[in-house]
Amino acid sequence: MAPPSVKQHVFAPWNDPDAKPLIRIEGVSKSFGDFSAVNKVDLDIYPGEFFSLLGASGCGKTTLLRMLAGFEIPSEGSISIDGVDMTDIPPYERPVNMMFQSYALFPHMTVEQNVAFGLKQDRMPKARIAERVKAVLDLVQMSSLAARKPQQLSGGQRQRVALARCLAKEPKVLLLDEPLAALDKKLREQTQLELVNIQDRVGITFVMVTHDQEEAMTMSARIGVMNAGSIEQVGTPVEIYEYPATTFVADFIGTANMFDGVVALDEQSHTVVDCQELDARLVVGHSSGVAVGAPVTVMVRPEKMMVQREPPEERVNCAHGVVSDIAYLGDISIYHVRLASGRKVQVALTNLRHTSEQRLTWDDEVYLTWHPANSLVLVQ
Repeated sequence: MAPPSVKQHVFAPWNDPDAKPLIRIEGVSKSFGDFSAVNKVDLDIYPGEFFSLLGASGCGKTTLLRMLAGFEIPSEGSISIDGVDMTDIPPYERPVNMMFQSYALFPHMTVEQNVAFGLKQDRMPKARIAERVKAVLDLVQMSSLAARKPQQLSGGQRQRVALARCLAKEPKVLLLDEPLAALDKKLREQTQLELVNIQDRVGITFVMVTHDQEEAMTMSARIGVMNAGSIEQVGTPVEIYEYPATTFVADFIGTANMFDGVVALDEQSHTVVDCQELDARLVVGHSSGVAVGAPVTVMVRPEKMMVQREPPEERVNCAHGVVSDIAYLGDISIYHVRLASGRKVQVALTNLRHTSEQRLTWDDEVYLTWHPANSLVLVQ
């Protein structure tokens, strides 16, 4: 998984109690007949933030984005931008612009004409239009192709033109609906960082909808993980990945091994969980705040696990099984270990040596262990 942007470590207005959000969503719901697409969402998004709504298809993220744009009206709740209630404000009067997944470029217009279209609709003076179009085309490195038409451009180039057209009107908020979905993997990875750099330079608040967790992790200052119309957790990429608030978030972001058990001991520095499935005691390096005897789930990421062929001295934070599948991915290998119960656990090991041989092979008997600090208690 790609590392988070450096910007995330220095940009954190949500931690400042005096910071005012640019976008405030309060108790927003949206129903279509008997179907509830969005359910009582509360969310603050700050000026200059790159915020992502992440979730599977049908979770409500696009509906929420369309309500921000004014294309859908909330069934209840309110949305304000820069302190102004947007309830009765039509889309064309909102301080937002939307970049669609299809890019929606006019095929009969040149790149320059596409970018200038919205400015002409606003009756901006010609000299100012020319100045603004040149500035945004320079920003997205498309000035040399200003005379071309969309059908003469690659997918990545069309994406840049669509972005330039959105930025030309200098909105307070730019909404992006799966903006990189049409690009191939290599171009998508390159464009992710370019978009982050452009957003940082223009200082406009970006709100992006995506189902791609790597995309959200790479580009976002914060992520809102959505499930069944609600936001399960909002946090930085590090918070979402390392400290998921629910089993859904833990399972949706990356890969997680989860073991059910009951709390045997809860202290300030650690929690002990009895796990019948592993026939072992699991020690977690934090207090769960859960009563003894309560059912919980212990989460361990595959890259946090260690593998050994000999049994450990103590049956603490230990799982025993047989290697059933191996996925070689170049930089890492994913090992699927089948436990006695039939359950499979995933382990990710970095391939440090330049060799064609796997350190483990099929049907090897192994023991998996992990440090208490590398696991997390999730309440069921």
